[in-house]
Amino acid sequence: MSVVGKDIFDVDVLTSEEITQIFEMAKEFKEVLKRPIKKVPALRGKAVCTLFFEPSTRTRMSFEVAAKRLNADVVNFSASTSSLKKGESFKDTVKTLDAMGIDLYVIRHREPGSPMMLKKYTDAVVINAGDGIRAHPTQAILDGYTMWEKFGTLKGLNVTIVGDILHSRVARSNAKLLNIMGANVTFCGPKSMMPFGVENYGVRVSHNVREAVKNADVVMGLRMQLERQSGGFFSSLDEYNELYGITSEIMKLANPSAIFMHPGPMNRGVEVITRVADSEFSMVEEQVTNGVATRMALLYLTLGGDDNDNN
Repeated sequence: MSVVGKDIFDVDVLTSEEITQIFEMAKEFKEVLKRPIKKVPALRGKAVCTLFFEPSTRTRMSFEVAAKRLNADVVNFSASTSSLKKGESFKDTVKTLDAMGIDLYVIRHREPGSPMMLKKYTDAVVINAGDGIRAHPTQAILDGYTMWEKFGTLKGLNVTIVGDILHSRVARSNAKLLNIMGANVTFCGPKSMMPFGVENYGVRVSHNVREAVKNADVVMGLRMQLERQSGGFFSSLDEYNELYGITSEIMKLANPSAIFMHPGPMNRGVEVITRVADSEFSMVEEQVTNGVATRMALLYLTLGGDDNDNN
């Protein structure tokens, strides 16, 4: 069991034992983040490059902070100001970066399969930070860790994911990870926002949010991804909020110990009301903290951190 040198295209490249190993390492690094000096020399001398072809705040900054906390060198690549704008091919860009000694790439791109294409041109480790609507493995890992930390296990947990499933790479990767770890997953949303073949995702499907959240341990809202939609999926945001918005009344239908989660950024008043988003059972801010800890664990383990000293 080892994730050393493993490319993380999606969570299904990992076993349940490897996911648990990442969780346990993230728990250790979360303690590091509470120290006055939040750095460890675990990846000193390693170079991490963030290749982001799509806008991102949380994921990009989370990876940058994680790498810097491990004392890795961070190279930020911006497609809008790179030689790609001058006609340089993607392959030549990667070869140029490789020549600078990059050990690991973190890539976000609007085209599904982009991380696999990147891997064709490099021997460095590749971590997918989101490719189109296909996958977002590190979000699923931080979400799974948040649940694991709260409940002690994912096995047998009832997790309901509500919203725009069709355009959500978060929902797809979460379903895979939760299935690997033995949780029960329900997708809930309008029929027009369910992907073709959703029955093959290993989830229960519901179009009634009140029915879907009954006995849920975790209720996860999804951002309404207006930038990925061409229209026709729902008549108005107000109608969507009325039918699928997460309210205090909806949360009362879940288990008494249930938590609310959201990958962010939130459209308050659309997929969730402020009272729920800011409630004591909301894990939204904790997810951000856990994003740094789990990405530290992933960078550390994939780059062979087992052989380094993280004390």
